[in-house]
Amino acid sequence: MRMMRLERKHEPLASPERYHRRLFRASLVAAGVIVLSLVIGVLGYHWFGGIEDWVDCLYNASMILGGMGPATELKTRGGKIFASIYALYSGVTLLTSVGVLLAPALHRALHVFHIETEEEEARPKPKR
Repeated sequence: MRMMRLERKHEPLASPERYHRRLFRASLVAAGVIVLSLVIGVLGYHWFGGIEDWVDCLYNASMILGGMGPATELKTRGGKIFASIYALYSGVTLLTSVGVLLAPALHRALHVFHIETEEEEARPKPKR
């Protein structure tokens, strides 16, 4: 797997095309994590929660993953244990997905603040 190389302080700002590719890749990763998490939730609510209707399973998983809370009361012990673990996992997943989505934009903003202009480069550096 190829690691994404980010520019350093003294390198020029990435082109808009490169920046948009980074945003697109980050969006794909975040969407993949969310879809995988929804699949885990749907299957877990179906198998452990005893919910037969797949739409209800999706509804429950979406509500937990989105941070809204449980949608229906679970009757089985396995369902309650799964819902507890899934709720904790979902909180971390939501924060991670937001971080992945914001990373390219935050990196670009921080990089803009650290780019030296030609005038600053010409100025002699103080000795320490």
